Amino acid sequence: MKNIISLIFFIAALSVWSFAQEPLRIIAIGAHPDDCDSKFGGTAAMLAKMGHQVKFLALTSGDAGHQSQGGGALGNRRRAEAKEAGKRLGIAEYETLDNHDAELMPTLQVRHQVIRAIRKWNADIVLGLRPNDYHPDHRNAGKVVIDASYMVIVPNVCPDTPPLEKNPVFLYMQDHFQRPYPHIPEISVIIDDVIEKKIDALDAHESQMYEWGPWTNGRSQDKVPKGKAERREWLSKRIKGRTNKSEAVMESLKKWYGEKAARDAKYVESFEIAEYGYQPTEEDIRKMFPMLKIKP
Repeated sequence: MKNIISLIFFIAALSVWSFAQEPLRIIAIGAHPDDCDSKFGGTAAMLAKMGHQVKFLALTSGDAGHQSQGGGALGNRRRAEAKEAGKRLGIAEYETLDNHDAELMPTLQVRHQVIRAIRKWNADIVLGLRPNDYHPDHRNAGKVVIDASYMVIVPNVCPDTPPLEKNPVFLYMQDHFQRPYPHIPEISVIIDDVIEKKIDALDAHESQMYEWGPWTNGRSQDKVPKGKAERREWLSKRIKGRTNKSEAVMESLKKWYGEKAARDAKYVESFEIAEYGYQPTEEDIRKMFPMLKIKP
């Protein structure tokens, strides 16, 4: 009996080691085109450059997110923006589904879309939003990803798409909301070396960065420069002016990089490990995120 138990643990460990040694397959799932870019763009660019396969998936077309455009025309525009952003980040794929913006619900149909997407990508890591947020689409996107977290390995669910052989690691991308509890930065990645690439990706979302976003922020779109270079510089200052180096993030950075690197870091993306899916050890996390290295 002891030999059987030892064999089971050996096989499980071998499986984790195997996926860590091969290029990882990572899917980040947001509600709208630009959600994943904002919260995971820097880390995604780093992982893609290392040879890992990264996909972004937007569960809606974004066809409501504008003050003067809408419907199919806006959805097509945002799909094109997303594809350009994906190219700028160097990721493998950026897919946008046709569910309507501002109408996303955690229905069985959407859950099945997510299950199939995770399976087809053969994901080792799945990133989603937390199910508490100002936008109902964000909340529902977060819920539907977690609702799929166990079902991706169940053969009789969506039997037209083969189930995964092992449950992926599920991570929550960072947000600033405090209730019912604040985001826990269990993994924090310094993105100083790729911050310009992240800004380039966000710059591709012209309808959001230079039109819709400023319009919702006090109708201040008139303050956005007209020229491409000037707009990009304006966006850069806005992005770099934000900081998320809270006390909790600093402690996370110290753990993964050491105190000096944590202190010197300017730009960070943090992630919380969901209680569902595979529960990684610290060793697993360092293999999945090879940039997490203690620096002298």
